Amino acid sequence: MEPRQKELLVRARTWVVKAGTRVLLDGAGRLDLNTIRRLLEELVDLREEGRQVVFVTSGAIGAGLAPLGFKTRPTSLPELQAAAAVGQSLLMQTYNGFLAPRGYAVAQVLLTHEDVEDRRRYLNIRHTLAALSARRALPVINENDTVAVEEIQFGDNDRLSALVAGLVGADLLVLLSDVGALYTADPTRDPGARAVPLVEQVTPEVEAMAAGATSGLGRGGMSSKVRAARAVCSAGGALFLAHGKKTTLRSIAAGEATGTLFLPAAAPLRQRERWIAHTLRPAGELVVDAGGARALLEKGRSLLPVGIVSCGGDFGVGDAVLVRDMGVATFRRPPEGGTTNSGCCSRNLLFVVPPSGGLGAVVEK
Repeated sequence: MEPRQKELLVRARTWVVKAGTRVLLDGAGRLDLNTIRRLLEELVDLREEGRQVVFVTSGAIGAGLAPLGFKTRPTSLPELQAAAAVGQSLLMQTYNGFLAPRGYAVAQVLLTHEDVEDRRRYLNIRHTLAALSARRALPVINENDTVAVEEIQFGDNDRLSALVAGLVGADLLVLLSDVGALYTADPTRDPGARAVPLVEQVTPEVEAMAAGATSGLGRGGMSSKVRAARAVCSAGGALFLAHGKKTTLRSIAAGEATGTLFLPAAAPLRQRERWIAHTLRPAGELVVDAGGARALLEKGRSLLPVGIVSCGGDFGVGDAVLVRDMGVATFRRPPEGGTTNSGCCSRNLLFVVPPSGGLGAVVEK
């Protein structure tokens, strides 16, 4: 690792650490107490060195399977939610058991996508996490699997951890997985696959490398980790992907760990832009012509009605929309979405006030 990259890890003061299901469970599907103990002690060590730390935990459903008699992960939503209800309490009980001797308490925060999509609730969560970080408490975040349905799910905890990283303004998101790095191909299928130690920018080529395997217990695969890296890096943070059972947080903090480091963007998004680009779910889309695309991406201007070719979806004031050019390419850089009437699209304000029926009219500020 080059000195500049090592310094990036050493100097990171605000950390979000996410541990995947296969990191927290052993081969028999039980809680891996040795790994959990080591991980929690390292999180406390980071706190006592003056860092702000938020822990995003997976494993609730996985931990609840065996107590309920499941041999494999069920597919029905009620059974998954039942397993989460049992497993979440087991996780918190275990975490508290290891943290209490160090004088720390678990601060459980269960979220659904609705909680971060609503701007007021989003800010309340941020304030709560800041208050917890001022006390001897470790914020432990998970998706509220017992109540989440498809419409309000994050999809996987890689995405959740990326949203949390943006929410707290993290310098570093650490993803602890059962795969120790991004590979040029799926290492379980291609013996010639090579680990990629550094990613300077998430490109279509990087996304192509990530396409492939998923875990049998968790929901996230390598593609979800690369999507998380795109969100975190665009917000000015770095992401480090490492093997959760083989890599220590101490080695990451010292810049000595093996894994894949995703570098932060040179021009990060502001807090509200992060929320719009990576938190909101688009309610519709606008297709713009070449002039509209140039106005947004090159000239730093708002979008005028003449630049809109077509629109789709059912959206109103305050909704997020995707903006695409006529080649059906979503604007990837800067952020992908904008909010109607008060938001940003490609780092410019986009105001859309649809009349009743018909094409949405776009007016400048």
